Amino acid sequence: MGAADVVPGVSGGTVALLTGIYDRLIENIGIGSRSLGRLVRADLHGTFRQLGRVEWGFLVPLGIGLLAAVFLLAGVIEETLIEHPEPMAGLFLGLVAASVLITGRDVEWTPGRLAAAGLVGLALFVALGWQGAPVADPGGPALFGAGAVAICAMVLPGISGSFLLLMMGMYASLIDIIDNRLLADAAIFGAGAVFGLACFSTLLARLLADRPHEVLAVMVGLLLGSTRVLWPWPHGVGVVSHHTDEAISGSGLGWPDAVGGLVSPIVLAVTAMAMVLVISRLAGDSDR
Repeated sequence: MGAADVVPGVSGGTVALLTGIYDRLIENIGIGSRSLGRLVRADLHGTFRQLGRVEWGFLVPLGIGLLAAVFLLAGVIEETLIEHPEPMAGLFLGLVAASVLITGRDVEWTPGRLAAAGLVGLALFVALGWQGAPVADPGGPALFGAGAVAICAMVLPGISGSFLLLMMGMYASLIDIIDNRLLADAAIFGAGAVFGLACFSTLLARLLADRPHEVLAVMVGLLLGSTRVLWPWPHGVGVVSHHTDEAISGSGLGWPDAVGGLVSPIVLAVTAMAMVLVISRLAGDSDR
């Protein structure tokens, strides 16, 4: 999930959905956010009662892995995206295609749910064509707000928090903060992320409990819409090089200059999709 969240166009929520931990993740985040609400109201007994319900054995290893991937792989992934954008975009496109199939099979489709998925997908497809200019040296309020917005996208399949940062012009600055270990700025961004997650997770958990098929249909739409960023040409996954301050948009819909340019993205897309579907099938067989 951490590696996916670093990549503009790929969501950590997609990985959680693929690996079958999404509902469990949202439920535990919701419990944690309710404990924060009780702490704000100075209800210590209620705070500790809610914290006791959290599956720490699940969340702590997940959080350690996520943060470790972000700090260790941020620079590597960014350079790979810049050096090999089309093959990487093909790889991620295959992962998202598998996500659509896996998520869609759990939905009891009706005309209304199909329409909702289509409209959400179209809206996101159009919105991902927008991109803001890079923001140099953002202040504390900008970092806090970026954290609050990006974290909500990071837990939703199909919406990439990194690409939202790219659209807000904050992606290059955040990568620079991570690479240079600017702990004060990272703490401000993290505080915003905690605030945004606390506000958003309770609503999402309630919707998943009350209207699961509608929520999953919307998630399918989000996944479909995200393919705008993952279309391999002309620039692959959208990235910004903080070394050159050059914005590279991955929202174009061009075609490769030569037929040979089709091969590696298609091979990687098909391979990634097939691997995920096989793993999902094996996991389903083991559950039975």
